[in-house]
Amino acid sequence: MTTDPYLTHQAWGPDSYAGHIADLIADIPRTQAEPIRRAATLIGRALDNGGIVQAFGSGHSEAVAMELAGRAGGLVPTNRLALRDIVLYGGADRAILDRYDLERDPAIAHEILQAAPVHEADLFVVISSSGVNGVVVELATLVKDRGHDLIAITSRAHSSAVPARHPSGRKLSDLADVVLDNRAPYGDAVLPLPDGGAVGAVSTITSALLVQLVVAQVVADQLAAGRVPPVYLSANVPGGDEHNLRLEARYAGRLRRGA
Repeated sequence: MTTDPYLTHQAWGPDSYAGHIADLIADIPRTQAEPIRRAATLIGRALDNGGIVQAFGSGHSEAVAMELAGRAGGLVPTNRLALRDIVLYGGADRAILDRYDLERDPAIAHEILQAAPVHEADLFVVISSSGVNGVVVELATLVKDRGHDLIAITSRAHSSAVPARHPSGRKLSDLADVVLDNRAPYGDAVLPLPDGGAVGAVSTITSALLVQLVVAQVVADQLAAGRVPPVYLSANVPGGDEHNLRLEARYAGRLRRGA
């Protein structure tokens, strides 16, 4: 009898999708325990050295970067980078964002970094389920060339099944110091359709879970070391704004919020 979480639920429909998600939620803390610990150690070291976490994801992966940066219950020293930064902060023409292949162009990674408030102590988290598009691989290459630690959130199953798109022939997982596998299958969706397609993508949910597990481990490590972790309160609770602004002031000019 198979124990593969992608094959456990044979019925098709919402209940089956929920079953797949439940299996993955149980699977990830078990299979990713060691990478989660190593990622938390790298982040803790960066914070102790005055660094912040720079998170980048394009397409739907930006939602995972949002889960890490500026999130209630999350770490304050976090920053979200995005494709649109080349317009908002880099002065590029707005029309460039209409390019369907923008995230495949390695040159865009240079523009994103040029426009970013990056310090030498910063750590990068790059999210891409496929792990092969030009922007993420070039960004990862630049990050490592500049001496930053790099954590990748990707799907090993999907990335290993598709060819590299970067001229170097490398993929995101080839460059990262720590790889967190979101356990999404090839193609991301888990409920097969008669025409060979599928519905019910899982990578956003599982990648967000990985982010929260890493953050929880970072905070646990900080508390164990006798430190007070810099954690956001919800802006929608009394005193939240004051608490958050006080902590953000420690990183003046380095955090982007609301873009």
